Amino acid sequence: MDSKKLRRTLFLVVMMFCMITVIVAMMNWELIEEKLGLSVKTEETSADVAEPTAEDKQIGNDLQAFMNDETFFDSEIHYKSIETYSGKAVSIVMSSVAKDLRIMVVDSGGKLVTGFPFTVTIQGYGEYTDKDEDGIIYIDKLRAGEYSISLNEAEGYRVPNTVTTIKVKQEIEYRVLEDIEYLMLTEDDIDASKEDTEVKEAREDADGTENTEFVSSGEDVKKGIDVSKWNETIDWEAVKEDGVEFAIIRCGYRGSSSGSLVIDPRYEENIRGAIEADIPVGVYFFTQAVNEVEAVEEASMVINLIRQYDVDYPVFLDSESAGGNGRADDLEAEDRTRIHKAFLETISNAGYATGIYASANWLNERLNMTELSDYNTWLAEYAEVPSYAGYYHMWQYTSKGSIDGISTNVDLNLCYMNIDTSIDHSMGAGGYTGVVNGETGNVPTGGRADY
Repeated sequence: MDSKKLRRTLFLVVMMFCMITVIVAMMNWELIEEKLGLSVKTEETSADVAEPTAEDKQIGNDLQAFMNDETFFDSEIHYKSIETYSGKAVSIVMSSVAKDLRIMVVDSGGKLVTGFPFTVTIQGYGEYTDKDEDGIIYIDKLRAGEYSISLNEAEGYRVPNTVTTIKVKQEIEYRVLEDIEYLMLTEDDIDASKEDTEVKEAREDADGTENTEFVSSGEDVKKGIDVSKWNETIDWEAVKEDGVEFAIIRCGYRGSSSGSLVIDPRYEENIRGAIEADIPVGVYFFTQAVNEVEAVEEASMVINLIRQYDVDYPVFLDSESAGGNGRADDLEAEDRTRIHKAFLETISNAGYATGIYASANWLNERLNMTELSDYNTWLAEYAEVPSYAGYYHMWQYTSKGSIDGISTNVDLNLCYMNIDTSIDHSMGAGGYTGVVNGETGNVPTGGRADY
């Protein structure tokens, strides 16, 4: 390219640039004037202001007219349908122990929503409905893996338009379920006459030689009681004055018929009263678990109830009959032992000492105690001298005791464990004193607690 053509080309480029600059300036002239301070603002007169038209005003008394304006609402859909905006907001809470899935429908206050057949959709598997309308959908025999669940629309309820995922475990882990509180009921929620039906096997096996006096049998043996709602209102200061050195308090039970987890109605007042009277405490729970998952639930409920208190004595699992018709009464000894061990392992893993309460015959015939030797044994046998040949660490020797501050008969116990209430009893390792064939001796604890 010669110099003449080069000059011509450069001239054309410069001209095009100038034209583009002029066009852009003209399009933004008002903004340029404002930036350069060249614009002059004039005051608007009343004549310059447009008179509002009929469309700008409220017409008539239809205060709901805005509902017909499609642009009024946020375009983002937070719930599955507009019809449920005025309903009760619900959501789902889920947990899994092993190869199972529990889906609980709860309200904004965290309480189960009952009385409606909620349905959930598990992606890739189908729909599942709460047929008994108890607010819980339980699915078992699932494969391990991740599942995506959504709550279907429900008339009268605000259902979130979300999908929640949860991982289903292959093997059971004896760990406390943090959402167990959703399953915990009070006796206002159930028919206690059908659910609280535990039967004291020791009372039926009593031979008539039991001692009903509140006395100790040795310098290192402590005297105590165990109580529940059946003992009515208790004056714990009077109990302390009468020489009670410890109290094992029932915190709850699983319903014999429905399997509901129920809090003993006097648990809170009993444990607070005993602690305020400076009486060391432990707790017990009456079981009707029929599988390991339910055992983990029971243990989780107990931990939930005792966390805020100083519990010096072990957490005991009350293993008894529910009158012959209880949901767990017909378990084989092998199955019952495995289920009990799931409870005990869960309590132990939470950092508390634990053990089994049962009658002599129950320990001999309904459980395999060689599988439970790592845990404490609380023997219930109403006789002058126990016939039970295995180790035991506490002995409930009568249900006909009399203690100041308690208007009813009360269970009396002897404890052979050297408990030091000045240390943390929830953790540790070592051995402690127990009894076998009526003779005291050192009992291995399997590293469960330091007594």
